[in-house]
Amino acid sequence: MGIFNKQGGTTSQHATTTVIAKGCNITGELQLACDIQVDGNIEGKLRLEKTLVVSNSGRLKGEIYADKIVVNGLIEGTCYANAIEILDKGKVSGTIFCDDLSIDRGGCFLGSTHPAEKEQVVELSPKDKAPAKNMKKKPEQKAINE
Repeated sequence: MGIFNKQGGTTSQHATTTVIAKGCNITGELQLACDIQVDGNIEGKLRLEKTLVVSNSGRLKGEIYADKIVVNGLIEGTCYANAIEILDKGKVSGTIFCDDLSIDRGGCFLGSTHPAEKEQVVELSPKDKAPAKNMKKKPEQKAINE
């Protein structure tokens, strides 16, 4: 009966950090409501409600959705986050959709950045209503810059 007491239920509601250990390889789709630290390898789609930490030995390849991403290992693919930090030994290769990107000295980013998805969705509605106006503005801006 001790397993089913009220205290046991309370501690399970407070999730801690999930750790993918060095030497562990995961392929597929992961969805987590807690933080995760990756010391091993993950290939696939990763959806987090909180923070992803990729340690020096960690490797990720695929599509990542998280509130915050901290990279000291390697990420290849597409990242969607509110904030991304690439630390001194971190390397990100691919596409980043984020409004808060920081890269420490020694960190490496190869790819392209775009505004966060939420803003792009908001901007799509006006563009659909008046596509002719947007088309006229772009050539005028190029002519001014030349």
